[in-house]
Amino acid sequence: MMARLFCYMMAMVMAMLAVPVRAEDGYDLWLRYAPAEQARAADISAHARTIVPVENGSTMEVATRELQRAVAHMTGSAPTLATTPTAGALWLATPRSAPGIPLSLKGLGAEGYAIRSIDRGGQPATLIAANSDIGLLHGAFHWLRLAQTNAPLDRLDIRSAPRIGLRLLNHWDNLDGTVERGYAGMSIWDWWRLPDYKGPRYTDYARANASIGINGTVLNNVNAKAESLSAPYIAKAAALADIFRPYGIKVYLSVKWTAPMELDGLKTADPLDAQVAAWWKAKASEIYRAIPDFGGFLVKANSEGQPGPQDYDRTHADGANMLAAAVKPHGGIVMWRAFVYAHDNPDDRAKQAYDDFKPLDGQFADNVLVQVKNGAIDFQPREPFHPLFGAMPKTPLMMEFQITKEYLGQSTHLTYLGPLFEEALDADTYAKGKGSTVAKVIDGSLDGHKLTGIAGVANIGVDRDWSGSIFNQADWYAFGRLAWDPGLSANAIAREWTAMTFSPDPRLVDPVVAMMMGSREAAVDYMTPLGLAHVMATGHHYGPAPWVSDLARPEWNPVYYHKADADGIGFDRTKSGSNAIAQYAPVIARRLANPATTPESELLWFHHLPWDYRLKSGETLWNGLVHRYDHGVAYVAGMQRTWEGLRPLVDAKRFAQTEAFLAIQHREAQWWRDASIAYFQSINHLPLPADDMAPAHDLDWYKARSFPYAPGHH
Repeated sequence: MMARLFCYMMAMVMAMLAVPVRAEDGYDLWLRYAPAEQARAADISAHARTIVPVENGSTMEVATRELQRAVAHMTGSAPTLATTPTAGALWLATPRSAPGIPLSLKGLGAEGYAIRSIDRGGQPATLIAANSDIGLLHGAFHWLRLAQTNAPLDRLDIRSAPRIGLRLLNHWDNLDGTVERGYAGMSIWDWWRLPDYKGPRYTDYARANASIGINGTVLNNVNAKAESLSAPYIAKAAALADIFRPYGIKVYLSVKWTAPMELDGLKTADPLDAQVAAWWKAKASEIYRAIPDFGGFLVKANSEGQPGPQDYDRTHADGANMLAAAVKPHGGIVMWRAFVYAHDNPDDRAKQAYDDFKPLDGQFADNVLVQVKNGAIDFQPREPFHPLFGAMPKTPLMMEFQITKEYLGQSTHLTYLGPLFEEALDADTYAKGKGSTVAKVIDGSLDGHKLTGIAGVANIGVDRDWSGSIFNQADWYAFGRLAWDPGLSANAIAREWTAMTFSPDPRLVDPVVAMMMGSREAAVDYMTPLGLAHVMATGHHYGPAPWVSDLARPEWNPVYYHKADADGIGFDRTKSGSNAIAQYAPVIARRLANPATTPESELLWFHHLPWDYRLKSGETLWNGLVHRYDHGVAYVAGMQRTWEGLRPLVDAKRFAQTEAFLAIQHREAQWWRDASIAYFQSINHLPLPADDMAPAHDLDWYKARSFPYAPGHH
């Protein structure tokens, strides 16, 4: 009887590990573990005959299960478990479980790992070593990345540790299931059925994030509801935390400043009021009883109508420090967003965050991070780096990127964000001379900060492909990889993602990566060339509307940002204008003061220039603007041709989705080009360059277009 039971159980295990027939719908992301060609499958099997997991616990089980499943999918045969490393073993070890491991783990911290090919008495094996089981999990995913991308699996000697401590996704998910600026369906958090029903998608979400080194998630929208901190919703968050914990992922919550008033009837939310401080301390204790490893709070305050400490004549530091005191006994942190505008009408919206936060440098508690967007306005296709980076040496600054593409074509445009992230991280602040990059600010190395972080506003929903399109997955992947190591290249990351998502075949990888690497620049060209910004339709930010000028606040209107008139175009941020350039280091300010030394990619961000201003190419500003619109449209047409040539190498379902979305992108790029030219031509009355096509319709036709049900509204 027992023998039959054992055989039955083994058969069930092998059935679970067998390679299933799967539809290629994008659900598996970059963790497809597609069957390898014969020689490669044999190579993988030779290096993963057995797995030696010398740690116990849920994380070790997760790592072991992932390795078994992956190798089974790639080779058709799952590695067995063993107690000692023999030939072809994957040996997972920590100093605690295997004190004699033959390599040093110094400097790898709690999450880093080492992978080394070793020889144990003539028995070649692969050692994955770390100081913790979470490190082993990260190392296991690294080895699987090598296996999937046809990288060598012998003679390995790899050391990797995250340069940034907190690597978070920010979900702008609402309690009713909608997602602000979400383009991949409803929220993946089924708040209604939580905490009782915990679907398998939550585990797959954790797997995907752990595979790229993400270690935290903010569950709810920064435009938070007070109810997120109520007992029922704390229990729901705790259920998710339990699922994510084995994957090394902590949960965080966005908070509404007036929660004490809304939930418990306090008369004020003044951060210096003793009752308010006591309420937050009690609330923090309540959360930590339910979630012992709760990460902390994310706060949007005094921005876009959200309440905050300034309502009580207090500073952002006053507010942040009060919350910081509440979570500090539990090891929690506060992430305070520097995205602030709307309490007045400044001469330049781009200056406000700097003006509000720079004077507060050194006033924040040691468990507070100030979370700063990559640019000073709002996730535009291209923005100069935010002047706060490098300007607050006494305060840890945390980068905020947007992965969901609110201003970059949303779910249907192929606009790989890796180059945008790389451009922002590599930007030189000159805060301490040349080489003071934004990456060095946020990883703490420039100013000696230990508390470090980076956040990406998530593009994740209930769509089968998670991200609204197959290629949008690459932005999630690139964020995670650059959060772990900001020194990686967007190109190398694109090659990894393509190889794992489609195939390591260079006939596919090379053209797809080439498409991806130029795609963001193409979007800049057909949307906001030469440093233009925020000319999108208002509200939903879908499509062009540079003509909008009738909204209540000046900075809500696209005309505020381009300032086009008969004489020229662009926002003067030099001394003769808003003098926003003075917020940068002197060497940068001097360069930006002169149009001739300003990068042309940022020219109209910093200067209002005549239509006949001569670009470096020798052509006029107007002609150069039109040619860039043309280039953007042409690039998308080129991507369509490239993709069509890849039809034999891509499964039918994912090919068809991308084919359809590229057609949408081409149509909308042409729309952007034509509408923008029609509007600006109505102002400058200049002819188009010779042989250039006129817009398909007159300006009134473009103005009349309306999209009241475009996705992603507040």
